[in-house]
Amino acid sequence: MKDLAIIKSDPWLAPYTDAINGRYEYFESIEKKLVVEGQSLSDFASGYLYFGLHHLSDGWVFREWAPNATAIFLIGDFNNWQRRSDYQLKKMQNGIWEIRLPDFAMTHSQLYKLLVEWDGGSGERIPAWARRVVQDNETKIFSAQVWSAFQPYVFKHSKFIPQTNPLLIYECHIGMSSSEEKVSTYEEFRTTILPRIAKDGYNCIQIMAIQEHPYYGSFGYHVSSFFAASSRFGTPEELKHLIDDAHGLGIAVIMDIVHSHAVRNEIEGLGRFDGTPYQYFHGGERREHPAWDSLCFDYAKPSVLHFLLSNCKFWLEEYHFDGYRFDGVTSMLYRSHGLGEEFNGYESYYNMNQDGDAICYLTLANKLIHEVNPNAITVAEEVSGMAGLATKVEDGGIGFDFRMAMGIPDFWIKMIKEVKDEDWKVGRIYWELTNRRADEKTISYAESHDQALVGDKTIIFRLIDAEMYWHMQRGDSTLMVDRGVALHKMIRLITATTINGGYLNFMGNEFGHPEWIDFPREGNGWSHKYARRQWELVDNPKNLYNALGLFDNAMIGLINSVPQFNESSIQQLWDKEDDQVLAYQRDDLIFVFNFNGSQSFTDYGILVEKGEYKIILNTDETQFGGFNLIDESVTHITSRTPKGTLGKEWLKLYIPARTAFVLKKQ
Repeated sequence: MKDLAIIKSDPWLAPYTDAINGRYEYFESIEKKLVVEGQSLSDFASGYLYFGLHHLSDGWVFREWAPNATAIFLIGDFNNWQRRSDYQLKKMQNGIWEIRLPDFAMTHSQLYKLLVEWDGGSGERIPAWARRVVQDNETKIFSAQVWSAFQPYVFKHSKFIPQTNPLLIYECHIGMSSSEEKVSTYEEFRTTILPRIAKDGYNCIQIMAIQEHPYYGSFGYHVSSFFAASSRFGTPEELKHLIDDAHGLGIAVIMDIVHSHAVRNEIEGLGRFDGTPYQYFHGGERREHPAWDSLCFDYAKPSVLHFLLSNCKFWLEEYHFDGYRFDGVTSMLYRSHGLGEEFNGYESYYNMNQDGDAICYLTLANKLIHEVNPNAITVAEEVSGMAGLATKVEDGGIGFDFRMAMGIPDFWIKMIKEVKDEDWKVGRIYWELTNRRADEKTISYAESHDQALVGDKTIIFRLIDAEMYWHMQRGDSTLMVDRGVALHKMIRLITATTINGGYLNFMGNEFGHPEWIDFPREGNGWSHKYARRQWELVDNPKNLYNALGLFDNAMIGLINSVPQFNESSIQQLWDKEDDQVLAYQRDDLIFVFNFNGSQSFTDYGILVEKGEYKIILNTDETQFGGFNLIDESVTHITSRTPKGTLGKEWLKLYIPARTAFVLKKQ
């Protein structure tokens, strides 16, 4: 039994030593089974170089894994979609099928599929390892596409190293990134949105919906082709160009990777690929996800591990992605998928509800990703709080670099919906934002795409609601608008400046994007009206959206101005519930918040280190949609305290209602 560091660092884990050691030993045993002696995990995870369609110097080779198939044919434009013997694959060992064809047998851009036959049936299938899948505009049918005419994209910034201290993520969706009512493209994003993100100061973009998916409105979470970049946004070369340009701007690029489940579709996806329901997925009652209308991978199968691990390596090597945000990790960790679970103690994590095979896969994936690229970034979307998720593999953890602080947006929603302004407890706010495991880095966020989807509301829409339609111009606001604009800035400032790892914002939320996200569907007449971003709102200096955007830029700029901001310790200085005033310190910065909606304070005293302080960021500035009630030219000099307060003096401040500001020690 290993003496793992994760148990040493947290005495409360001691009763679960056997369980933690057990999952670590299981991971080691599976890795040994997968990796041939003398090779690495990265060598094992190279299936994309073998399977699928490849253009060689002497022609074509295509391979597929379909152990239950009795015959497989390539059908496509090149043979009039006919079942022909000269395009029939040969059965090899271990369920692998292969065909070699002369160079003239197919050409660039031609469409193709597989015709898979099995005892008792047959069906058309898109190859599991296909790198290019397109949809016919008229028939809406998906097909694989031969993609070989272009020279390989040559990356100009091949040695890019992400900046992760802190990691400032701009979560985005290519298709809905345009102001126009349409599906936007990689090229449009590269030329128009990337410069915005760079100007705003974010150092990482997290792109949703990259892996091909049949239904646009799924936000990319019902994946059909795991190795194909969605063609609805453009070509593989255009995506590579986007990533390359982002690196040139100092911006890392991570993608939402969906390995927690797969779309049920059979013609477009992996469902019953070789005629069996369990080739890639669980059989029986575990096959279907009870909440997501999707299929659950069987992580105990070596061939499934090979497929998914190869997928992790593929996007890093082929497209130069800098890492991943793994979707639906909670669903993977537990046999119950986390549904109906309370997760109110360590005993909730270490019991028979754990899915040991899924935990092993995630551990293997994290080890592989950092083996392929030591600077890669992995983020877990996980809500249960399982200890060790973002702890190094060698220390007994699952190996993620960061975990999403999913409780924070839920907390803000609950506060805004259910608690009167005068009852907001600043101590509770501070505790919610800083309550985390000391040895695991988190990504804090006030809201992501989840809070903007149909059926939910963004923070700004909850705060202001219908008055956003009429009173979001400077000088024409109402009390409701003034409150909403003030709290929008304060919520973001306190969330972003209490991080211990990183901060995330969803595209447009930084300037209070109005309304919701609703993708084209039958219920809205297939409209793109709500599946876009209205950049003209933030670009117009007459709008309060512009003011919110300027504040976000200044806030991110402040964080970027402090080296390794997230690693500095946070010290709470003041917490007075009756006043609703909170103050905390990071290095030489002091953050002061007055959540009181009706009372301003004059000569308000906060105990700090002796010295002189000046305001460097203030939510109440006119340019940020405030009222300019604070004189920022004043240098605040501390005064002596009564005897007995060692090393501390009073910092006397004027703190207007619903404002926050940051002071720096001179």
